[in-house]
Order: sequence, then structure tokens, then C-alpha cells
Amino acid sequence: MGDARTRVAVFDSGAGGLSVVRALRAAGLPLDISYAADTEWFPYGDRNDADLLARLPGLMGEVVRVTQADLLITACNTASTLALDTIRASVSVPVVGVVPAVKPAAALTRTGVIGLLATPRTIARTYTDRLISTHAAGVRVLRHGPPDLALAAEQVLARQTVDPSVFERAMEGLLVQEALAGAPMDVVVLACTHYPFVQNELAATRALGGRSVLFLEPGDAIARRTGDLLGLAPGSGTATLSTAFTTGGETLRLLGLVRTFGFAAIASLADCVQRR
Repeated sequence: MGDARTRVAVFDSGAGGLSVVRALRAAGLPLDISYAADTEWFPYGDRNDADLLARLPGLMGEVVRVTQADLLITACNTASTLALDTIRASVSVPVVGVVPAVKPAAALTRTGVIGLLATPRTIARTYTDRLISTHAAGVRVLRHGPPDLALAAEQVLARQTVDPSVFERAMEGLLVQEALAGAPMDVVVLACTHYPFVQNELAATRALGGRSVLFLEPGDAIARRTGDLLGLAPGSGTATLSTAFTTGGETLRLLGLVRTFGFAAIASLADCVQRR
């Protein structure tokens, strides 16, 4: 599997998974990368869990079949924390999920207080509770699920004007909890693949007041895990971008973003399934 034809499919509900594509390319892995966005159902943070559980296994199977992927990256915290085991059982290739980086954050904090920014669904997951109880014992975890940050990230990517209050509210949602924590927060986990695209905006908020806070994003860890599973060493080649697939209802903004990243071909997943 260790050649330029090694195929990887990266999946997200929208453009957030492009942050993982960016990390894969930066890692110097010889991959042929396809992208799949469930644009018809974006954002997943607004969707009912039962509906997502009914949709994801079949959709992931179609993504793997259409892209002929050797490995699937579910680059969505909402989907991964809800249905990672179910997705793995539905496809015949390895699946790399994206879950909140609580463990490394707990190891890095010096104050004993970390923040967790995620979608409202991910924040409330039992899976997230287990991550915290297993890997952050003795660490205070401040959680906040801003409802509009993923959309703001897509708008920033598209170079659209975004009300800066979106980023202020996101950080304030964590910082208002510090009084009960008894110490300042020094690490923030970006537990949505959209959020790395607005890390600079979050760091520059008045709410932080110039404080130095470490932001953790999952891209580099996902790239390392992908390389390990495929037996590919970092720096061993160059990734190429294949086709981006969507499920319908996509906006001109998203289509522009995938083209900007280098996906010259954009196709309908449903049309490809029908042709098979």
C-alpha cells in the first residue's frame, strides 16, 4: 500500500475536513486524497443523533466504494463521537476518527484547566464524558458548544465578512467558567475540524486580552495515524488531490473552497452511486 496510488477518503459534513487534508499534505505522505462532504445535511451539530446513526453507515459505505479508498478518515467530531464503531463495522477498510484531543491537552496543561470548544452535540456526548474521565483525571475541563462557529469558519475560509462577535462569544463561553475553576485556562482543544481555520480569530479576541493560550487541533495527529496504518513514513512522498464529492444542497462557497484547496473535479456522490 505504500505507493502513490494509496487512496484515502476524507469525510466531513462541510469544509472542516479540509483542515485534515491540509495536514495530510503537510506531512509529506504519498497519498491520492478524495474528499466527501455531506452538504445536504450540513451542519451535523444541528442533526438528531438517531437520524445521523441511520444515515452514516450507508453513506460511509458509498464513500468508500465510490472513491475506492484504502482508508477512510471521518474528519468530523460529531460523527466520530457518535458512530465511529458503527462506521467501522460498515466498511471493509481502516477508519480513522477524529475525537476531542482531551488526552494531549491534559498532559500539556500547567494550570490544570483546559477548554473544550466543540459543536453542541459533541460537547454533550457520553463519549466525550468518557474521554474526560479516562484521560483528564484531576484536570478541570471547561466545555462550550458555540452553535455558529462552524459556519463562521466556512465563511472565513471563503474570505467573507464575519461578525467578530461570533469569536468573542465562543471564547467567553469558556472564560466565564474560569471563576469556578480557580485557575486560568491555558490549553484549548479545538474539537471540530472547522475550528482550526479560525484559530487566529479566537486567539485575537478581546475576551482573551492577549493571554497566551495553546490551541490544539487534530490534523497532525490524524496525519501521523494515517501514515502508521498505511505504513508510510512522513516526508516519503507528495499527496495528490483527486475528486471532491458532495451530497446535494452545496453552496457556491463550499464549491469554491474545495477548488481553492486543489480539488479540480467536483462530483455528486449520488450520481456516482447510480452509475455504478
